[in-house]
Amino acid sequence: MIEKFRNELGIDISSILIPAQGIRPEKWAVVACDQYTSEPLYWEKVKDFTNGVPSTYHLIFPEVYLEKENSVEKQNRIENINNAMCSYIDNNYFSEVKNSMIYIERKTSAGKVRKGLVFAIDLENYDFSKGSQSLIRATEGTIMDRLPPRIRIRENACLELPHIMLLIDDRDYGTIENLSKAKDKMKHLYSFSLMMNSGYLDGYQVNDEELLTNIFESLRKLKSKKDFSKKYGVGDQLSPLLFAVGDGNHSLATAKSCWNQLKMTLTDEEKQTHPARFALIELVNVHDPALEFEPIHRLLFNIKASDVLSSFIKHYTDKGLKCGFEYTAGLNSIPENNSSMHVIPFIHNNKTGYVWVGEPSFTLDVATLQSFLDNYLKENSGAELDYVHGESIVSELGGKDGNMGFLLSPMDKNDLFKTVIVDGTLPRKTFSMGEADEKRFYMECRSLR
Repeated sequence: MIEKFRNELGIDISSILIPAQGIRPEKWAVVACDQYTSEPLYWEKVKDFTNGVPSTYHLIFPEVYLEKENSVEKQNRIENINNAMCSYIDNNYFSEVKNSMIYIERKTSAGKVRKGLVFAIDLENYDFSKGSQSLIRATEGTIMDRLPPRIRIRENACLELPHIMLLIDDRDYGTIENLSKAKDKMKHLYSFSLMMNSGYLDGYQVNDEELLTNIFESLRKLKSKKDFSKKYGVGDQLSPLLFAVGDGNHSLATAKSCWNQLKMTLTDEEKQTHPARFALIELVNVHDPALEFEPIHRLLFNIKASDVLSSFIKHYTDKGLKCGFEYTAGLNSIPENNSSMHVIPFIHNNKTGYVWVGEPSFTLDVATLQSFLDNYLKENSGAELDYVHGESIVSELGGKDGNMGFLLSPMDKNDLFKTVIVDGTLPRKTFSMGEADEKRFYMECRSLR
């Protein structure tokens, strides 16, 4: 069965590492490094909470520090991360789960339970380039400038920790959901509360032959060319998309970039089984009721709001489009966004309003805004942009002097696969799978040695 997974689906289920007995999981598991990037206080609390104990905090580079540290500080942090990884292996901080997948149930702080499946995927089946027809595809455009710091960590790493979440379009709920009814056939690996009041995590070992066979057959059906063409109404010229990257687009692109460099130094035989050829991920069904697509909002720093608004008008007027902005008495007074007019609310200096573009050239409002922001940042080197979750943080930070927040509308998750298949990758940071505290926590690891 293991060979069938690898040969037919590009999946490796040979080995997963979890913290050994005696290591406190509530201190071990830390939220994805790309969260809370505008809230350094969150990460200071995590640092204090994990001080002096084994934790994935010591194995990651929280992105809140990327812009705050100089090159020497960054390099020191990366070296400390790499050293900690090897130290954790040498000190037997891990227990190995062999020839298995791990079924997880993630209960969020809101009480929703999201189901997932952890295993490794073959990077030879993944291509993040524009127009890719690979079995595993990015959902957003890859920003190459974001890869170097990630590459510097991974290229010398002896471990990987995934916050990558891949999605399947399983409308029959046959791949993951049935596992919740078969817990009697699985070993309960861990069960604990996540730090910072972020919910609860349960993990079960999936190595029963019948369960693995069901997973294999379900994924193989989703991969079927015939079923793919019928489901999406596309011709033979388009190749099946099995896994779409929901979270961690740039982390998976980093793994691919490192593998492309490494494999040039390997023999043909070494290339087949080298650990770096694979990347550990969590698989989630896009139709999971607990999985909600949230918009990712924008925050501008070190700007003058009047300049931003006038630049927005000029940007789209120069393109021959009708556009404008209006101030309102509150966010509830803002017109509804639609396909014929993109309406994007803003907040600055405790004022609310919206910008609008009529008959926009982009399908999504996020693309309309991002096109302008990319141009604005090129022309205004002092301005800074951050991507955040939740309206409250936009209101809090966007309302401060010198800042400006933009609120975007959510994307319908049922449209994701068809959009990626037909139109290609979405604008970066189009959607988020839940709020920041609902993101994947680092728990499982995999050796890259």
